[in-house]
Amino acid sequence: MHIEPGLVDGAKIVLSYATAAAAGIHALKLGVSTIVKRGLVSFAGRTALATTLVFSFFELLPHYPVGVSEVHLILGSTLFLLFGAAPAAFGLALGLLIQGLFFASFDLPQYGMNMTTLLVPLFAVSALADRLIAPSTPYVDLKYRQALAISTAYQAGIVAWVAFWAFYGQGFSIENLAAVGSFGAAYMLVIAIEPLADLAVLAAAKSLRGIGRSPLLETRLIQAA
Repeated sequence: MHIEPGLVDGAKIVLSYATAAAAGIHALKLGVSTIVKRGLVSFAGRTALATTLVFSFFELLPHYPVGVSEVHLILGSTLFLLFGAAPAAFGLALGLLIQGLFFASFDLPQYGMNMTTLLVPLFAVSALADRLIAPSTPYVDLKYRQALAISTAYQAGIVAWVAFWAFYGQGFSIENLAAVGSFGAAYMLVIAIEPLADLAVLAAAKSLRGIGRSPLLETRLIQAA
């Protein structure tokens, strides 16, 4: 997820620092709660795996510049289901930072916007999952409609934040409206693919007995809450 350089600049970019800080504080709170429940080793291991996957998604999977940003198969909902909200959030933030530091330094000024765009929808997905999935249902038993709802919520959140940054930075000109529209339309493909990826990963997890007890995976993956 890479907001185009220059989309938001000057004094306006300060807002991205504030939103990223707020998202980071919430991620830290989730991290502390996760460490209390599962321990530091489990949290660190899941975060490391999530970070590696995020970096791989950004570098290896196809991504195309469309309108005001790039279209990526981020698999944020998959990360949430596999590792939990806090490790997924840290993985997204760290994977994005590593890519910026070593491979895409031109993205660093936009880091606050990109981090906000990735993390806030993840937090929304976590809240939605609590309402949508019964406590007696492990994630491996999700139905397609549930996976679709979670994935769509994440991707819709990304599109909404990208649109916000675009309008905040460049206003509501016809050209900017068209660029945002083309980006949103291109993301429909991601919304079509990601629920299938989620279900494929969950099916693989279900076939591996005992995987739910692994400290490197979210407990809820196999076991009921």
